[in-house]
Formats: sequence, structure tokens, C-alpha cells
Amino acid sequence: MSYQSILVHVDSSPDCINRVELAASLAQRFGAHLTGIFTTWLPTLEASMAEAPLHDVTAAAEKYAEKYAKQAKATFDKVIHAVGIDNIEWRQSIDSPIEALCLHARYHDLVILGQRNPDKHIDNLPRDFVQAVVLGAGRPVLVVPYLGSFTEFGKRALVGWDAGRESIRALTDALPLLKRAQKTSLQTFNAKQFLSHQGELPGSDISLFLARHGVEVELLANINGVNDVGGLLLSTAADVDADFLVMGAYGHSRLVEIMLGGATKTVLESMTVPVLMSH
Repeated sequence: MSYQSILVHVDSSPDCINRVELAASLAQRFGAHLTGIFTTWLPTLEASMAEAPLHDVTAAAEKYAEKYAKQAKATFDKVIHAVGIDNIEWRQSIDSPIEALCLHARYHDLVILGQRNPDKHIDNLPRDFVQAVVLGAGRPVLVVPYLGSFTEFGKRALVGWDAGRESIRALTDALPLLKRAQKTSLQTFNAKQFLSHQGELPGSDISLFLARHGVEVELLANINGVNDVGGLLLSTAADVDADFLVMGAYGHSRLVEIMLGGATKTVLESMTVPVLMSH
């Protein structure tokens, strides 16, 4: 199992270059085809233009969208030129960003997105863009923090494990990365609450599964009574010096996570390392 095709979302923000560099590095590492994609809604124009002729308003909106697209394409081209890979492709969609990303994601092995910067509204994207793609793409999504450089990515992994459907999906989707990692740590939590899933030795069965795939695991001590699972995973990632995290996304319904909070929401808001999520 490997990643043969990688899709990276490229936006017009200067911060995007770190995400594209990570995507290009992965494509080079796996010998994969790399597709860059830009997508946006047509920007909402100023109210002063409301009385302008429709064709003028549409033309102005398309001009703004094309400006964003050119900035994104320039970032993609700059990184590709520096890295020196040629198995690449560029796509753009000026319509319904979530639907466009989910559609193109279906034909790639891995999707790379950027964490939403709460202080910037980039390319007129919906605020729930990342969450919606994670839920709707049907593919593993690697979310990259909007701050930081990730040249060490892929050496030290932390896997969050609760024996649920989303957990095994994420872990299996991450196998190409885990097989190449120098160290993989696995954190279980609340095993007493899910004893029927975890067994008497929490994490032992999944560690054996990984060993059969050539992945040696450092099994961390189970922690019970955890309410903030997302916070636990982020702090553990720092403790074991992990440079990426693997976790299932939205084990509860998205509505429950929005109303009550949840691990996915916490990690998406506060991540400090790239996170591979699957739903």
C-alpha cells in the first residue's frame, strides 16, 4: 500500500507555501502524482455595487476570483520548481469549494488541507471548509497547521486509538506513513469505559496488527477518565516529540461535537503538528 496520487489544496495566502512544500516532499518520497487545486466562491462584492448591471458585477467578481487563483498557482509553481518534480497537475474551480474538493478528493489517495486561520478569511472559503471536507471526501485528509514549517514531517508518529471505526480507518489510511516513520507511539484512553473493544491489555491487539505490517509501536500507558481527548492527544504529541498525529474524525455526530465539543474540534482549532484524519 502506498500513496500514488496526492491532492493538495492551494490557497492565495502566503502561509500556504509550507503546506505545498510538505505535499511536494510527500509526492517525491512516494513517487506520487501531485495535483494542486484552488477553489473559491465568487467573492461577495460591496453593497455599493448592488445597483450595477449584472454583467458588470459578475465580471468584477470573476476578476477577484482569478486574482486569488493566480496567487495560488504562483505558490504551487514556485514550490514545484524548487523541488524539481514533474508528475504534477493544476486544477481550479470557481464554484462551491466544499463540493469541488470532495469531488476531486475521490480520485486521490491522500488529501492535504490547511488548518483554518481564525484571523483571516482566505479566498472566501466557508468557515467549516476543513471539517466538511474531512466528513465528505471519503479519503484520508492530512490537515497542516497554518503556522510552522514541517521539514521533519513523517519521522515520529503518534496514533490516537479508541478501537472505534474511525480510529481503524485513520490508522489503516496512515500505514504508508507509519511504515516509513522512525518511531510510532500509540495512546489509548478511557479503556475501562470501552473494555469490550480494548480488551484486558488496551492497545495490544492493534500493536500486533501494526507489527504484522512492519510497524513497531511504543505502547503508551492507557489514561482513564479523560474528558478532553483532543487536548490529551496534543499534549502527548508534544511529550513524545511527534511530528504528526493520526486520529479518527467525528466519532460522534458533527452536531454533537459542535454543541458539546469533541476531540476533532479541539485538534482542528489547536493543532501544532500535521494531523491525518479519516471519517
